[in-house]
Amino acid sequence: MSCPKINLGVDVLHTLFQYDLGMKTDHLLGKDISMQSVTLSARQRVAPVVTLLILAPVIVEVLFGATHITTLYLLIIQIGCYGCAALIIRDLVRRQQKGWFAILLLGIAYALFEECVMLQTSLYPIFAFDLQNIYGRAFGVNWIYLLNMLGYQSVWAIVVPIQLTELIFPSRRDEPWLSKRALVIAAIAFILASTVAWYTWTQRAVHIFYPGLAYQPPLLTIVIVLAVIVVLAIAALAPWSPPRLVRKSDRPVPRPWLVGLIAFVLGLPWFGLILLQYGVAPSLPVVIPIGGIVAWAVVAFFLVRYWSASPAWQDAHRLALIFGALLASMLAGFWVSGVALPADLIGKLVLNVIAVLLLGYLGRKLRQRKVA
Repeated sequence: MSCPKINLGVDVLHTLFQYDLGMKTDHLLGKDISMQSVTLSARQRVAPVVTLLILAPVIVEVLFGATHITTLYLLIIQIGCYGCAALIIRDLVRRQQKGWFAILLLGIAYALFEECVMLQTSLYPIFAFDLQNIYGRAFGVNWIYLLNMLGYQSVWAIVVPIQLTELIFPSRRDEPWLSKRALVIAAIAFILASTVAWYTWTQRAVHIFYPGLAYQPPLLTIVIVLAVIVVLAIAALAPWSPPRLVRKSDRPVPRPWLVGLIAFVLGLPWFGLILLQYGVAPSLPVVIPIGGIVAWAVVAFFLVRYWSASPAWQDAHRLALIFGALLASMLAGFWVSGVALPADLIGKLVLNVIAVLLLGYLGRKLRQRKVA
């Protein structure tokens, strides 16, 4: 299956590294502007938009393995959900001149929306045959699964794709990429895609995969979730919320390779936590894994926050952080995402290798840009 506007995506991705990783052009310096110059300028404007739209679902779904090679047609809806969400979140944050913490808060808000409003996976009792005894379920919520997905979707679906796209297009890192009209169009596309995803999963797929399951999430739960989403949005974008991180010169930063290794070590166990929701350790008091999840996330957050506040924190560190996180998700996907068919397994392996090679190519370009 092909993504929407894939031909346009191929054209603009052909020029990714030419225009934003250090190679300059003089097409627009004179008064006599040719049609080719205008076309290239338009491609420069649309390239980061198309890249982020595609990267978000590819990273969180395809490279991980939740969406298989044989089900790539799902990317049509996923671009509308993940891609538009990442694009909207980034633009709102950049318009308010906020930093990555605001992006993370809005990423958590998106994850809440997907898990409890759109797909409602964290609310459905679908993790055990005995619906009355689901490990970690209380007040109509699968808490371990929800906390795990809040971390996964906010980081791997929102923060990582945005950070990676901004590394590819560093000259446009600090500016909005959408006009107000385009922002409205993206919001409409997100609402339409979310509606289709809600109907496809809650009204069709759930009844196919879980026949006889008659469950409707309480309206009060949905209302509470929507209220929390609003609070997170206000906390991220309100005028009194923290601006971009102030850099402090006395903070040491590890070498990029160590940052990547730590990101991998912190990221890989996160995917193992989801197995607890399926009752692999039913005798373990549920407060222990829930407390562990929260503590793990807090440690990772403050560690990255501490590093990124240093002037020594550079693009090489950002790429290493992304690489470690992606390597963890791609590796975990082989045993968590349920890849079973040989074609899907081979396809995932090939795409993962291509992703590693492209990240390595980007790293080489970053080193060349630093030397230049």
